[in-house]
Amino acid sequence: MTTILVTGGTGTLGRLLVGRLREAGHEVRVLSRHSPDHPVDLRDGRGLDAAMAGAEVVVHCASNTRSAGKGDDEAAGHLIAAARRAGTVTNVVYISIVGVDVVPLGYYKRKLRVERLLEESGLGVTILRTTQFHDLVAMVTDAAAKLPVLPVAMPSGVRVQPIEVGEVADRMAELAVPTPSGRVPDMGGPEIRTLPELARTYLSATGRHRRVIPVRLAGKAYAGFRRGGNLAPSHAVGRVTFAEFLAQRGE
Repeated sequence: MTTILVTGGTGTLGRLLVGRLREAGHEVRVLSRHSPDHPVDLRDGRGLDAAMAGAEVVVHCASNTRSAGKGDDEAAGHLIAAARRAGTVTNVVYISIVGVDVVPLGYYKRKLRVERLLEESGLGVTILRTTQFHDLVAMVTDAAAKLPVLPVAMPSGVRVQPIEVGEVADRMAELAVPTPSGRVPDMGGPEIRTLPELARTYLSATGRHRRVIPVRLAGKAYAGFRRGGNLAPSHAVGRVTFAEFLAQRGE
């Protein structure tokens, strides 16, 4: 049995990962500002030393997709400092995104900075980059389709390779061991489709009849997506397609 600390353990990926780790017999500490057992605020590091005591593995799933500042950098810095003070942590496992080093999106830049902070920390580190989750593609399409009459606008020329989050949780559970693996091979979904194509699949599965209009956008980040910087065609290891994902959840 290994003592594993998980940040973001109540999120889309984290809650599945926590379940898998506990089923495997590990002691899992889920960090949260409101946790009765391990109250931790990653923004300032409060509570981290107590939660980190005796931990061998840290899995860092927490991330702030909305902040334009250095919140993720600061959280990682607090986590690294606490792991050093604990003296027992041999592996910090981090979930990142395919393309963070080639697509100049603000959120991607922050994820890349966290990767580099970990690699330069002197700690044992494991980094896994994956393509977008099916859940994110569904959420984006659903948000664009909220209005009942207007057509659904989707970025033209942008291809995505969505992957089932449960498959990522399985891989993260394999990596959450005391021995670090460094940067491991990327994980991509089983098929590459354009966003308009996936939007039509989602609308059909949810019984909505709406016109999907591809819209050309501007900016360096959009250009990076159009070039396919977010794709991992040589690592299409996922098995569940977007259509199968929708069918599994009853859409």
